[in-house]
Amino acid sequence: MKRIFDLLKKQSPSRIIALGFGAVILTGAILLMMPFSVKKGVHLSFLNALFTSTSAVCVTGLVVVDTADSFTVIGQMVIAMLIQIGGLGIASVGVGLIIAAGKRVSIKSRLMVKEALNVDTYGGMVRLVRVVLAITLGFEAVGALISFIVFRKDYSPLHAIGISIFHSIAAFNNAGFDNLGGMHNLIPYKDNILLNITTDILVIAGGLGFLVLVDIVKKKHFKKLCLHSKVVVSMTAVLLLGGMFILKATEKNITWMGAFFQSMTTRTAGFSTYDIGSFSTAGLFAMCVLMFIGASPGSTGGGAKTTTIFVMIQALKCLGRKKSAHAFRRSISDENISKAFMITVLYVGILCTATFLICVFEPEYDFIQLIFEVTSAFSTAGLSTGITPELGIAARILLILLMFTGRVGAFTLLSVWSKDTTPNARYSEEMISIG
Repeated sequence: MKRIFDLLKKQSPSRIIALGFGAVILTGAILLMMPFSVKKGVHLSFLNALFTSTSAVCVTGLVVVDTADSFTVIGQMVIAMLIQIGGLGIASVGVGLIIAAGKRVSIKSRLMVKEALNVDTYGGMVRLVRVVLAITLGFEAVGALISFIVFRKDYSPLHAIGISIFHSIAAFNNAGFDNLGGMHNLIPYKDNILLNITTDILVIAGGLGFLVLVDIVKKKHFKKLCLHSKVVVSMTAVLLLGGMFILKATEKNITWMGAFFQSMTTRTAGFSTYDIGSFSTAGLFAMCVLMFIGASPGSTGGGAKTTTIFVMIQALKCLGRKKSAHAFRRSISDENISKAFMITVLYVGILCTATFLICVFEPEYDFIQLIFEVTSAFSTAGLSTGITPELGIAARILLILLMFTGRVGAFTLLSVWSKDTTPNARYSEEMISIG
C-alpha cells in the first residue's frame, strides 16, 4: 500500500482524479453486486452493476435495470452515495474528509480541487470546499423536506423519507436517478406543481456551478457579478427559455410546465415527466443540442459547458466584424477562445465516432434514438427514449466509456497522457488557404 501511495503522489492532479473516479466506479459495482444490495430473485451481472455504478458516479441517470425494483434499501443507499461522490467530485470529497478528520490539507490536495472545480487561483481551497459542502447539504436538505410533502401523499412516512432524500440528492447532482419503480421516472408527477418547481430549482442550482452560486450570494446583483457568473447565468436563462419554446412548438401534447421541465432536464439532469420515446424527431434533435451544451463549469452537470459555447459564439461574431472578442464590457482572452474551439471540436469528434460505432452495434434502432442515447451518455444527461435496457454488451460498454469520459472531461483525460514540455525551437510558418 505504501508503494501505491508513493506512486500516486508522483502523478498529476488530472491523472489522480481520473484514477479516483475509476476506483470509485469499480468499488460501487462490487458493492451493488453484493447480496445485501440486490433484491431476492434479481440477477445482476457485473456489466449491469458496472453500468449502474458508472451512471451514478458520473451523475448520468441512464439505467439498464430499475433502481427501485432491483435494489434493496441498502443498494439504493449505495447508489445515492455514489451520486453524491460523483456530483461533489473525488477531490472535494477527499478534502472534505481530511478537514473532518482535523488534518492538514496538502498542496497536492489543493491542486486537485483547483483542477476539479476549474478554479483559477490556488488560494482559499479549504474554505471553498467547506462552502461547496455547505451549499450541497443545504440545497439537498431543503429539497428533501419539500419533496417529502409530495411523496408523503402516496407512500408511508418512512418510505417517503427515503424517496425524498434520494430524489433531492439525484436532482441537485443532476443525476436523474429515481427510485419510484416501474421505469416511470417522474411521469406520474408531471402535473404536480410543487415537485416540478422543487426539482427545477435543485437541478438549475446544481448546474450553475458552486463558484457561481457563491458569487450570487456575495454580490446579490447581476451587474456586480464576475464575467464568468454573468455568462453562466445569462446562457442558462437563454437555453432554459429557448428550449421550453422549442419543445412546446414541436410537442403538441406537452404543457408549458412540462416543456420547461424537459428543457431544464437537458441541463444534464436526466429526469423526465413525459415519455421521451414518444417525442418527435425535431424535439429529440433539439434536446440533443441542449444536452450537448449541458451545464456550466465547476457544477454537478456535464456537457461541453455553457461558457464554452458562449465564448465560441462571441469569437465567431467578432471574427466577422474583425473585432476582438468581448462580452459584458470585458475582453475574452485568446486562450479562452482557443480552448473553447478545441473542446467543441473534440466533443463533436467523440460524438460522431461513438454514434457511428453504436449504429454498427445496434442497427435495428432509428438513427435519432441512437444519437440521442450517445449524446445523453457523453453529456451525462441520463435521458433516454427507452432503449437503454435493450442494448447489447458492446453498446453498453461504449456508453460506460462515454459516461466516464463525459464526467471526467475529455480535455482532462487527454492531459492525463500528455507531458508538459516546452519546445526549444519552432517550425517556420507557412500560410494555408482556408475556406
